[in-house]
Amino acid sequence: MKAEHLSPIKDQSNWSTRLFRKLAISWLSRIDDAFLEIQDPDGSWMIGTPGAELSVKVRFLDRGMWQELALGGTLAGAEAYMAGRWNCSDLTALTRIMGRNLEVLRQGVDNPLKRLGAPVNRLLHFFNRNTREGSRRNISAHYDLGNDFFRLFLDTEHKMYSSAIYPFPEASLEEASTYKLKTICDKLDLKPTDHLLEIGTGWGGMAIYAAKHYGCRVTTTTISREQHDHARRRIAEEGLEGRITLLFEDYRDLQGEYDKLVSIEMIEAVGHDFLPTYLQTLQKHLKPDGLALIQAITVRDQRYQESVKKVDFIKKYIFPGGFLPSNTKLLEKLTRHTDLNLLHLDEIGFHYARTLNDWRLRFLTRLDEVRQQGYDERFIRMWEYYLCYCEGGFAERAIGTSQLLLARPANRRANLAGRLE
Repeated sequence: MKAEHLSPIKDQSNWSTRLFRKLAISWLSRIDDAFLEIQDPDGSWMIGTPGAELSVKVRFLDRGMWQELALGGTLAGAEAYMAGRWNCSDLTALTRIMGRNLEVLRQGVDNPLKRLGAPVNRLLHFFNRNTREGSRRNISAHYDLGNDFFRLFLDTEHKMYSSAIYPFPEASLEEASTYKLKTICDKLDLKPTDHLLEIGTGWGGMAIYAAKHYGCRVTTTTISREQHDHARRRIAEEGLEGRITLLFEDYRDLQGEYDKLVSIEMIEAVGHDFLPTYLQTLQKHLKPDGLALIQAITVRDQRYQESVKKVDFIKKYIFPGGFLPSNTKLLEKLTRHTDLNLLHLDEIGFHYARTLNDWRLRFLTRLDEVRQQGYDERFIRMWEYYLCYCEGGFAERAIGTSQLLLARPANRRANLAGRLE
C-alpha cells in the first residue's frame, strides 16, 4: 500500500522528527485491507485504501509521537495513548487493523531488533513469575481493584469476568452470561450427587449457579481477597453455605478428589513455567472417572513461542505474570504430563469480542462513577485501550477462547449426544 502526504500547512518539524516519521510511515504503508489517516501538527498522511472496511483517523497531538512509534513500537503507542498524546476515531477498529497485520507489524514497528526497551520489560515480567507468592501479588494487582469497580460493567447477576456465549443475536450480556454457565454445567453433565471443584472462584457466579440449578456440592478457591469476600457474602445471601465450600488457597495446595472440575479463564494466570503443574493438579483432584472443563484464552499456535517471550501491553499494564497457551501446546502438555483425554473443544472467541464490546460500552457510560472511586484519566484511558485491544484481537482471531472438555481414562459413562452441538 502507498502512503500519501496531504499537508495544508508548512512542515515545522526538525530533522529527527522527519526521519522517524518517514521510518514509521514506510513500515505502516505495508498494512493490508485497511485505511489510516494520521494527522500531526504538520499535516496529514493517508495510508492504505480509502473506503476499506477498517478505516480510522488517528491524531497525534505532538510531533514526538513519531519517535515513540519508530523506537518503541505498538507498546509505546499504547503508553502514549494512556498519557493522552493521541486520539483516534475508532480505537477498536485500529486494534483490529493491528490484529489483521501482525506479521507486518512484527517486521516493522514491532521488530524486536528495534525494541530498545524489550530486555527491561522481559526482566520485569520475569519477576512477575507465578510462584505462590507471585501469584497472590499478580492476582491482587488486577482483581483487587475493587468489587465496586468491576460492578460497573460486568453482568448484574453473575459478575462473570470471562467470555459469555450469546445464544441469539439480540441476547443481552446477562442472558449470555447465564447461557455460558448453563453450557458449562451441561457439558460436565452435573448431577446432584456430584462434588464439583472450581479453580478460580471469580465473584462466585459459577459456584452459585451450579449449586442452585444443578443441586451439586461445590468447593471453590480463589487467591483474590476482594473476590473471596464478595463471593462469601453472595453465597450467604443465597443460603448456599451448606452446598458451597469457599477456600482462600493456591490451586497447588488443594486436597481431595472430586467428580467434576471446572476452571474458567484461570489458566492465563498460571504462567508458561507452571502449565504442567496446573494440568497435573487437574488430574490429581479428579476421580478416575471424572470430567473437567477448562475455558482458556488462547493464542494462535504459530505465535505461541513469540507470545511467551514478548511483553506486550496486557502483560505490562493489565495482567502482570499473564500468559496465553495455544490449543496445540495445551494438548501437548496434557498428553505429556497427565492421563486426561480431550473429549470436545469449542472455540468461542467471537463471543468474547462481543462480550468485551458490552463491557466497554457499560464502562464508558459510567466514567463519572469510575472517577468518584478515585481513578484518574490515565487509568480510564488504559482500561479503554485494554478493552478495545482485546475486542480487536478476538474479532480478528489473533487470540481465541476455547472450552476443552477433558476426561480421566475410567470415564466411560459420559453421554455427550445432544449436549455438544
